Amino acid sequence: MTVKHRRAASATTTAGFPRRGHNHASCVDDAVAAADRVCAQNGTRLTELRRQVLELVWRSHEPVGAYAILEHLAVDSGRRPAPPTVYRALDFLLEQGLVHRIESRNAFFGCTRPGEKHLFEILLCTDCGRAAEVPGDRVTRAVKFSAAALGFEVDRQTVEVMGRCRDCRGPAAQA
Repeated sequence: MTVKHRRAASATTTAGFPRRGHNHASCVDDAVAAADRVCAQNGTRLTELRRQVLELVWRSHEPVGAYAILEHLAVDSGRRPAPPTVYRALDFLLEQGLVHRIESRNAFFGCTRPGEKHLFEILLCTDCGRAAEVPGDRVTRAVKFSAAALGFEVDRQTVEVMGRCRDCRGPAAQA
């Protein structure tokens, strides 16, 4: 993440979580602009459905499941797409590095470093339901080291950490 991006992110986040009441519309706009750039770089296409799914994922900072996305699409467009269509759109967004999948919830949330190969951990607030992506290189290295000591090769790793965000912990946590 560049210094410019870190400054912009810190203006709208609190320890990886967006500040309450921040402008979700700007998150959506930034995510779509990044998706357009990533797709252009990769020679892929952000179709209208893929764009709509990405916008729905970024509509809030709470992970969203495929069936919730289906419901929103039905309400927004007046017609319900078939579930495989939404799953294909989500697969595309995952492959392009635009969203992350939360394994424990079978849900998705927007990637803060779209199109970059990067290591991350997912922090999930058990009170408000929001998710935050944080750099995860130390944890990943520790797991790979421990696995290698046992002769185990890690193919894929997802670290999901449950807890309470600063906002949900109350005023004492704000200090």
